[in-house]
Amino acid sequence: MLILGSLPGERSLAAGQYYAHPQNRFWHLIGGVIGAELVPLPYPKRLEALLAGRVGLWDTLASARREGSLDAAIREPEHNELAELAGSLPGLRAVGMNGATATRIGARLLAGTGLALIALPSSSPAYAAMPLAEKERRWGALRTFLG
Repeated sequence: MLILGSLPGERSLAAGQYYAHPQNRFWHLIGGVIGAELVPLPYPKRLEALLAGRVGLWDTLASARREGSLDAAIREPEHNELAELAGSLPGLRAVGMNGATATRIGARLLAGTGLALIALPSSSPAYAAMPLAEKERRWGALRTFLG
């Protein structure tokens, strides 16, 4: 399984780590999917747990201009070669897209690949309109594609 974000935010870029903002719920949500408590682990151990769970991380965008961390501020986006990546991973069955921007871009770039494309509610603290329990339920649909 592959989980796609849009583009790392300022905190993540500064730390050189995916989902580094302490209020981002990504590590909690994906931990629930793979059955591991990831939040208290140091970043390298989180990545090891994802690898052991056969989950990869990447972004729909290779680069862009952006003031701040909000996807709405993205300008001049350059897309990653998602279909090429998917074609190089014969065991890939599903792609979860974290948030509306990742879903919009990822679904377009991966159309016709035969992969299950799962739109996920954003793990970002900026997306507070949906209760955490509902986010957990929707992210839980990814369990179907593990193993």
